Amino acid sequence: MTRLLPPLRLVGATTLRDGALQSRSVAIADGRITRGPLPEVDLTGYYVLPGMIDLHGSAFGRHLAPQPTAQFDPMTALASTDREAAANGVTTAYLSHGWSWHGGLHGPDFAETFMAAHQLYRSAALTDIRIALQCETHMVDTAARLMAAVRRYGVGYVVFQNTIEDMLETLRDETLMSGELTALDAAGVQAFRQRLRRAQERSREVPRHLCRLAEVFDEMGVLYGSSGDLDGETRETYAMIGAKICEFPRSRRSAAAAKAMGDPVVLSASSAFHSGPQKSRVAAMELVKQQTCDALASDFYYPSLLKAVWLLVDNHGVSLPAAWSLVSERPAEIMRLPDRGTIAMGRRADLVIINEETRLIEATIVGGRLAFLAGEAGARFLGHSAEPQAPMLHASKTVNRPHHQPRN
Repeated sequence: MTRLLPPLRLVGATTLRDGALQSRSVAIADGRITRGPLPEVDLTGYYVLPGMIDLHGSAFGRHLAPQPTAQFDPMTALASTDREAAANGVTTAYLSHGWSWHGGLHGPDFAETFMAAHQLYRSAALTDIRIALQCETHMVDTAARLMAAVRRYGVGYVVFQNTIEDMLETLRDETLMSGELTALDAAGVQAFRQRLRRAQERSREVPRHLCRLAEVFDEMGVLYGSSGDLDGETRETYAMIGAKICEFPRSRRSAAAAKAMGDPVVLSASSAFHSGPQKSRVAAMELVKQQTCDALASDFYYPSLLKAVWLLVDNHGVSLPAAWSLVSERPAEIMRLPDRGTIAMGRRADLVIINEETRLIEATIVGGRLAFLAGEAGARFLGHSAEPQAPMLHASKTVNRPHHQPRN
């Protein structure tokens, strides 16, 4: 793990504190937000915002297997993913990994290998990397193994999903392309069909299986939810067993049902720019405007978080504080992480520093440690900058903020 930054104060920047943009300094010491006179870093022309908390990231898959026939070791993939997350302002990253009948990189064998690698890597991580297990509902025969793995590796978040119908459609229509199927030969596809058939045969056992998992997860303090709910009835069924988090709903009805029951809705930021692997996901931006979204997750593309924030600000009339809360404060509340998500006294020093002119991330601080540093902000931190130049106004910027006197 990298060293803590020495005690310092970030001054001159526009800071998001108490739900508003303010001309206010941020003091850091011992990895926490503090106060008092400290050596200063002039960040005039920058935003200082709370670090992003990403509740679902699968981008590490391309670091693990950039091609179907090219697989790299998990430690290398974790290190590369860690750096990508930091460069995109993510300070707490939940890596979404499968526990599925699909087998291969998505099966329990590799899941346990990956969790063991993650456990070893965390002490050297730049960001706070955690695991979110995507558990197929029909994995009835692995219940004991799953619960043991969750306990052994300290998994704090499990998401139930059922991809059987999607895969049946894929297998019926040979023109549909599925990455995990196109990489298989005839024997591999046949084995896949057999695993799918065995999973279908356990359908009657699924409700009791999920209730059992829910009971154990409650005892362990594990948060759990569901992904890809097709309708309101499906969401209600999951909510009844305690799977309250509604991740990537596939219809407006399922998202509306979650909100009606007080369950948090997590949407894909990537879906605002690309349909991705699930074409039927609802449009995140529309649900944000309708106040049916509680948090945005990167899904399969880390840069989508920042792009989605600016899209909301520029094209949908959402204020920067409100848009940023979807990637910081609200995810922290959903995951019960009271030490992060906002810039406040005593909280972790998880910060993102963004150039106001270019809107690019130039520094990420995680727990008071530098995880990413670039551009003019890098020069300022290293003391190589002379008088800071007045930033040019961004042509499309629509954020208006009142003038505030600098204070702690």
